[in-house]
Amino acid sequence: MIARGMSTDVRRTKILATIGPASDGEKTLRGMIEAGMDAVRLNLSHGTVEEALELHRRVRALSKDMGRPVGTLVDLPGPKVRAASFGREGVELPDGHRVRLVPDAGRSTAEVIGVEYESLLDGIEIGDRISFGDGAIDVEVVDTGGDGLDAVVLHGGRLTGKPGVHIPSERMRVATPTPEDLRILDAFVGVGVDMVAISFVRSAHDVRRLGTEPHPRGPLVVAKIETRSAVDNLAGILDAAGAVMIARGDLGIECPIEELPHLQKHIIRECIAHGRPAITATQMLESMVRAATPTRAEASDVANAVFDGSSAVMLSGETATGSDPVNVIATMARLCARADANFDTENWTRMVTRLRVEEPRNGDAHNARVTDIMTDAAWRAARELGAKAILCLTRTGFNVRAIARYRPRMPILGFAPDERVRQQLSISWGATPITLSGFADNEEMVREAVQTARDLGHVRTGDIVVVLAGIDGRSRTTDVLRVITVT
Repeated sequence: MIARGMSTDVRRTKILATIGPASDGEKTLRGMIEAGMDAVRLNLSHGTVEEALELHRRVRALSKDMGRPVGTLVDLPGPKVRAASFGREGVELPDGHRVRLVPDAGRSTAEVIGVEYESLLDGIEIGDRISFGDGAIDVEVVDTGGDGLDAVVLHGGRLTGKPGVHIPSERMRVATPTPEDLRILDAFVGVGVDMVAISFVRSAHDVRRLGTEPHPRGPLVVAKIETRSAVDNLAGILDAAGAVMIARGDLGIECPIEELPHLQKHIIRECIAHGRPAITATQMLESMVRAATPTRAEASDVANAVFDGSSAVMLSGETATGSDPVNVIATMARLCARADANFDTENWTRMVTRLRVEEPRNGDAHNARVTDIMTDAAWRAARELGAKAILCLTRTGFNVRAIARYRPRMPILGFAPDERVRQQLSISWGATPITLSGFADNEEMVREAVQTARDLGHVRTGDIVVVLAGIDGRSRTTDVLRVITVT
C-alpha cells in the first residue's frame, strides 16, 4: 500500500552516473539522459584530462540539445597509492601467506609486493591492516624492520595489474588535494564545470585548499567521505563543502564493516541538518556490470539509501564499463521512484525538525540563518495549505537545498538566472531547475516564475503555490515568503 509519499511515477532522488568506455558515445549518453540520468561523473583516476574535457563538452551539447539540465562532476584522483604490477596473469595470495611490502614501482611477486609510495615505511605499525584492490585482499603487518614491511594475508585472492593500495588514513603522509589535482581542476574550472569532488578529505582544511571561488562563481565542491578522520571532522567539512559523497568503498575499509550502514545514516542526517546534498555511492548495482537485473540485496540497498535521505545515488562501474548503461539507469530510476513513493514523510519531517541546524562558520551566517528560517516556514505553509508546488527564486541554490531537506510531497521548482546554479541543482533531491530571466523587483520576478510554472504544466489556474524569494535584485538572502493562487 502506498500512502505516505509521492505517486509511483514521480522520482525525486537524483541519479549520478560515471561515464567510461561503455557510455561515452553520443547515442548511449542520450539514452542514459532519456532513461533518467541527472548528472554525470567524470572519473579522473582513469583516462586523460583531454578525454574528460571532451566528454564534458559532449554532455553539455546533449544537455542543451535535449533541453534537460545535466550536471557535470569531475572527480579528482587524489593521492591514490597503487601496487607495482602483478602482470596480466596475476598472482595468487592465499590466506596465511607471508609477503614483504617494499616501496618500489618495479614489479610485484607472490613474495615481494612493490608499493608506489615512498613513505610506506614511515608511521606504519605492527597490527596495521593494508588492503589491495578495493578491499578484495587484506594483509596485516607483523614486522616493520629493515627495508620493508612483513605481513600475513588475512583474506586472500588473486591480484592482477596495478591494484589500488589502501593504507590507513592516519598513517598517510600525502596531502590532499595533490598538485596533480590542482592542475586538473584548473583545466575544468576554465570550461565551467558544475561540480568537483575531492578525494581523501580528512578535514575542512583539505576542502579549502582547493582555492576555488565559492559556488556558483566556482564549482560546487563535493567532499568525499572515505576516511575515519572525515567522519570525525564532518561538521567542519560540511561548513566548507557544498555537498558530500559517501564513498562506501574506502570508508568500508577504514571502518569495521558492521559500522558502515550506521555511518551512512549518520552522515546523511548531518547533511540534512546543514542543508547539504548527500550522494550515496559504491556498488549500488554492481552485479549489473554484467547482469541485466540487479540482485535482491542491491535493490534493497538502493531503497534503503533513499529511505535514509540520500539526495542522489551514484553509479560507477555499472555505467562506466557495464554491458548496458542505459538499462542500468532505467533500473535505478524505477527503484528510486518506487522508494520515493513509499518514503515515510511524516516521520522524516518530525526527525528533521528536531535536528539542530548549526549556523555556518563561514560566509554570511546571518543571511544563511534567515534563509533557513524562511524555508522552514515555507514548507509548513505549503503542507498546511495543500500547495501544488514550492517555487524558489535563487541565486546560489541554497534555499532549494534547504527546503528539500523536509522532503515535501509537492514539486520544488528552482528558478535561477545562472545556468551553473541550475546544473548544480541536478544532485539536489526533488529539485526541478527552471530558467529565470534575471533578478528584478520581487513582484516582477514572482509573476514570471508563476507564469513559467503554469506554462510548463507544473501548476494550473486555481492552484495554490508557495514562493520563496528575495525582496529585489539586490537581496542576498531569501527574505520574502508569499502564498499565491495561480490565475
